[in-house]
Amino acid sequence: MQHDLRLRAAAREIYDACYPGEEWSPVSFEEAEHFGTVHYRQAVGAAQRARAVLVDREEQPELFA
Repeated sequence: MQHDLRLRAAAREIYDACYPGEEWSPVSFEEAEHFGTVHYRQAVGAAQRARAVLVDREEQPELFA
């Protein structure tokens, strides 16, 4: 992800939102990225899936009532 700065930024936002403190993840985003922790991989996967949804103009997710 070194070359995709927008995807990295999205992954960082997701990581920080999902793992807000040490009780959720004992390491910072940078450390998680360096070591490839499960928390980091989950945040990257979420960012990739979000990008796919946001880029696809024809896909409109259903809103829950």
